[in-house]
Amino acid sequence: MKFSLKELTLFDKILWTVSVIVVAASSVFAKDFNILSMFGSIIGVTALILHAKGKVIGQLLIIFFAIFYALISFEQKYYGEMITYVGMSAPIAALSVYTWIKNPYEKANEVKVAKLNKTKWIGLTVLTIAVTIAFYFILKFLGTNSLLFSTLSVATSFFASSLTVLRNENYALAYAANDVVLIVLWVIASIKDISYISMIACFVMFWVNDLYGFYSWRKMKKRQELNI
Repeated sequence: MKFSLKELTLFDKILWTVSVIVVAASSVFAKDFNILSMFGSIIGVTALILHAKGKVIGQLLIIFFAIFYALISFEQKYYGEMITYVGMSAPIAALSVYTWIKNPYEKANEVKVAKLNKTKWIGLTVLTIAVTIAFYFILKFLGTNSLLFSTLSVATSFFASSLTVLRNENYALAYAANDVVLIVLWVIASIKDISYISMIACFVMFWVNDLYGFYSWRKMKKRQELNI
């Protein structure tokens, strides 16, 4: 699936611009400027705009964001975040690239939105619970900071990324829930180091973009069902 900037609406461009300004400004004006956080955040919000439009390139950018975010999480001893993004989010994003390329909606040059039956929902829920329990003990063994929220982040992130692979619009709501958990995590981190305030701004904008992503995918789904 090819991509052109002309496919972005005026609202898309405004949302992206505002998102970049917010995350960049929060990094620049922080007490200790963290360039890694700033670039990671800019890549992240860019990925989400493209993701909301059903573009494969958005998934490719998620892989780069996962690497940046894992490095930042390692610095803060948020091992759950580090393991989640390196061992789960990045590989699943790569898998999503494959499934999205294999399932295009050619009329609009976007991924084809998929419905999930009851069996898949139950299976995904059971698998998420199993992954969450396993990670709780792994993260506890590693001495992860904010263990409860770190574990909850794994659960919401796994559920969201799995829905992304399955091309279901509810991925965005799951990621919005994950954003709330991450905002809490980075608020805790910022109490000790104000430079991490840029990560709070990042995930606030992620939350806004993910809600827009859900709205955008719902429109895509209806349009595709009408075969437009």
